[in-house]
Amino acid sequence: MIKHKSGSLTFFTPDVNLDASAHYFDTGISAGFPSPADDFKEHRLSLDEELVKNKEATFYARVSGQSMIGAGLEDNDLLVIDRSLEPTNNKIAVCFLDGEFTVKRLRVEKDEVWLQPENPNYPIIRITEDNNFLIWGIVTNVIKKV
Repeated sequence: MIKHKSGSLTFFTPDVNLDASAHYFDTGISAGFPSPADDFKEHRLSLDEELVKNKEATFYARVSGQSMIGAGLEDNDLLVIDRSLEPTNNKIAVCFLDGEFTVKRLRVEKDEVWLQPENPNYPIIRITEDNNFLIWGIVTNVIKKV
């Protein structure tokens, strides 16, 4: 992976490695009572195949900050971002705003765009023609450490 730091997000370009797979057990993992271990069927699973739909347009970025905690995006989470997806109302997007990258929920009505944080301690940002603004990509998945 190649790492790039920009503002509050750290971006990673994924390596295209055809053998990047891990062991996968093709059964549900019970969150209640355990199931018998002999029911496990082992396969190989590629997270790239599961999480990345367009390899050429997909990047990863690490979240820095708390503005999106209500959407489940927490400090140090890893975002999967697809630049080929159409930005639409209510999508979570990585945006370039006035020289810095940010991740927010898009609010689009008629000819107006707002960037909506998912934490009441942060203000809603109204985009105007005075802003240097670009929707860089749409968040498709989040990878968390537990």
